[in-house]
Amino acid sequence: MEDETTASEGGQRFDPAKVGARWQQELERAQRYFKSWHDRCVKIEKIYLDQQSDQTSAAKRRFPMLWANTSVLQPAVYARVPQPVVERRFKDAQPVARIASELVERNLAYTGDEADIDSIMRAVRDDFLLCARGTVWLRYEADFEPLDMGVEPSAPPANGGLPEGLLGGLPADGMGENGGALPEVIADERVCIDYVHWSDFLHSPARRWKDVTWVARRVPMTDEEMEKRFGRDAMTSRAAEGAAGKKGESQAERAENEGKTHIWEIWCKSENYTVWIADGAAVALEVSEPPLDLTHFWPCPRPAYGTMSTSSLIPVPDYVYYQQQCDEIDLLTKRINKLTDQLRLKIFYPSGDGAISPAIEKAMRPENDMVMVPIPEWAAFTDKGGSKAIVTLPIDEVQKVIVACMAARKQLIEDVYQITGISDIVRGDTQASETATAQRIKSQWGSIRIRDRQAELARFARDIIRLAGEIICDQFQPETLMLVSGIKLPTMAEKQQVQMQMQQMQMAAQQAAMRAQQMGQPSPPPPEMPPQLQQMMQAPTIDEVVQLLRNDSIRGFQIEIETDSTIEPDEDAEKQRRMEFVQMVGGFMQQAGAMAQQSPMLVPVMVETLLFAARGFRAGRQLESTLEQVGAQLSQSASAPKPEPQPAPGEMIKLQTAQVKAGAEQRKAELAVAEAEIEHRATVEKARGEMAAQAIDQMRSAQSLYQ
Repeated sequence: MEDETTASEGGQRFDPAKVGARWQQELERAQRYFKSWHDRCVKIEKIYLDQQSDQTSAAKRRFPMLWANTSVLQPAVYARVPQPVVERRFKDAQPVARIASELVERNLAYTGDEADIDSIMRAVRDDFLLCARGTVWLRYEADFEPLDMGVEPSAPPANGGLPEGLLGGLPADGMGENGGALPEVIADERVCIDYVHWSDFLHSPARRWKDVTWVARRVPMTDEEMEKRFGRDAMTSRAAEGAAGKKGESQAERAENEGKTHIWEIWCKSENYTVWIADGAAVALEVSEPPLDLTHFWPCPRPAYGTMSTSSLIPVPDYVYYQQQCDEIDLLTKRINKLTDQLRLKIFYPSGDGAISPAIEKAMRPENDMVMVPIPEWAAFTDKGGSKAIVTLPIDEVQKVIVACMAARKQLIEDVYQITGISDIVRGDTQASETATAQRIKSQWGSIRIRDRQAELARFARDIIRLAGEIICDQFQPETLMLVSGIKLPTMAEKQQVQMQMQQMQMAAQQAAMRAQQMGQPSPPPPEMPPQLQQMMQAPTIDEVVQLLRNDSIRGFQIEIETDSTIEPDEDAEKQRRMEFVQMVGGFMQQAGAMAQQSPMLVPVMVETLLFAARGFRAGRQLESTLEQVGAQLSQSASAPKPEPQPAPGEMIKLQTAQVKAGAEQRKAELAVAEAEIEHRATVEKARGEMAAQAIDQMRSAQSLYQ
């Protein structure tokens, strides 16, 4: 690593020492800003995990109110994995946008499965319920392999290749060990979703999230990871300062972070650069341009916030609002447990009565359910009244105190339910005598207090999916998009090649038809395109899809990324959507078939109506292209002229017989006309001959008279 690191922000050079000193001050200022909230969250987390410092036998007797409430709210605010839903913003006939949305949706679904987004959302949910803030961080990683010189590399992404910065631990300059450029191509690429603990995330003090100027997360890195990421020099010189500068760690934290260095990754929006700096170090490890060009700049969505005011972004955990009640509940629980220990039968008896005392002691032993004890001094025992020989400690007053403490604790628990909004219907308590309508009304009102929490986690999941979708659209190679989604699309070159082949085939067919016409032979049928090639020619190309995805403005206009519900579990949701779609199509076909027979002119209207309905179903998107093709064929058939109706087989035979007779009569008439014409020609020729003979005789008679 060189002594100076540059970042091209308007041509300005950054000094790592100055940048490091500045950001250490910024981090310390933010830590002081969040210190009260941080200390409060540490205490709440220890209470939740039952890790308080006063772990004596008496102190352990607590009522786990925080754990109980959190356990009830956990499935209520988040219960199922968010599934990406990518649709066209306007449900028009846009094949490119439809294929692009399906490609992105399948890539997002695979990314969520690989990143285990369910466990990430559960961790965020717990931080959200306990500390009122949950955060994640997204990264783009790529693996490279040497380029096979016999194969042309695929087209690079729109930003010119792999982003700079932390991308799979690879050097940003793309140079080899000996300084030469390595011919490599992307072998694998992915979007990583990292959970960030509430104590490892900082941002600039602000009142609203849009006023935040920088965000940072703390990443523990081993020496090998630091050497691979920043180089040996940075690990030995600058990171050592940060490791030595850390103070105030507890024994558990020191054991957990043993052999690791805390590195802060900082994204500064106001100055458009990123900084990597060790915790406590005076020199920055790296200052560079942002490795990702994102719409809102941040590599993380807006955190999932709980209770906040409009004065600051410091959240208030829910436990704060009923902490006093929980302390009183714990105090009463300890008191009840101590009083319960006093509920023992304690007996007093005289110890100097000789043989009577051992007999009483033997009778009152706990292991003796039924025992017969002989009394030698029976007269002395009866003189004292028998039972009056022993005296028991009164416990009725202790029992009354315990009952009063339990009643007070129950009232405090009810107060906590009123504060938190956890009603009986949320806990599943109901009465069998209630009607279904009454239970539904109670359920609606019982969950109204947690709707904001549900909406906040749903918004957070949607922002994660949108951010991952933006990274996929901007960075993923076309081959990766098709490989992950399982959708094979032709390239523009392949389409052009098929078009050239079809043109050549058509020209060859035309030449063959001309030769056949010259030779008096029937023309051969024109060449037909195979169905697979027809489907390929009708489908959009991957180049058109990638062009749409790479353009941020056009992509935002034509497709939108959402998530389905994260609250109510519905295992048969996809099956239900498919059944609804099939029922809709089946019912429409039955009605449209009868109308089409009566009024063929309405077929185009029916086709558009069917497509309009199908585009409203997620399950119908896969069949939309097929419906469009079939609809076009039906519309064309309806507009074409109908052929004349064919007669029945018996009528066909009669018609053929009549045609044969008519043909025979026509040929007979033609022969008669030909014979008459021949006779007429013979008569004319005979008359001409007679006239010529008469003319010759007259000429001869005239010559004889002249002589």
